[in-house]
Amino acid sequence: MATYYHYHNTPIGELLLAGDGELLALLGFPSGKMQRRHDVDWALDASPFKEVCRQLDSYFAGELVQFDLPLQPVGTSFQESVWRALREIPYGETWSYGQLAAHIGKPKASRAVGAANGVNPIPVIIPCHRVIGSSGKLTGFGGGIETKQFLLGLEKERAGPSFNFS
Repeated sequence: MATYYHYHNTPIGELLLAGDGELLALLGFPSGKMQRRHDVDWALDASPFKEVCRQLDSYFAGELVQFDLPLQPVGTSFQESVWRALREIPYGETWSYGQLAAHIGKPKASRAVGAANGVNPIPVIIPCHRVIGSSGKLTGFGGGIETKQFLLGLEKERAGPSFNFS
């Protein structure tokens, strides 16, 4: 099956979107350890990503608090369980790696949870930026700490007492 890709301009840079035309499999940052570029055998086509782009634009405008997109993150069953749990962290909130580990029923697996979090193939949409160290410190992020700070700041600003979630 073909892989399609598109680069979408956002406040955090030009994000690589890739998938099979129906399911989003990858969101790559323009810099940081999760920097991604398209493969030479992928087909450039923006049309499969119209809804992804619409929702990303709405998120960055502070209008969308939860993405509703068909996703296909590929990993081990443990990684996929962590990625599903990440989607349960409420908008504008943060959890520690320990909280996330406890949430999936593996309270002693915070390091493994951190490793799975670090290879999340669809960051922002699967909100790995909402995970912080137990001390409250911002820890590594695939798009860079500045990007993580931006995303958390955007959400905290919008999730304030005057924010309307409906």
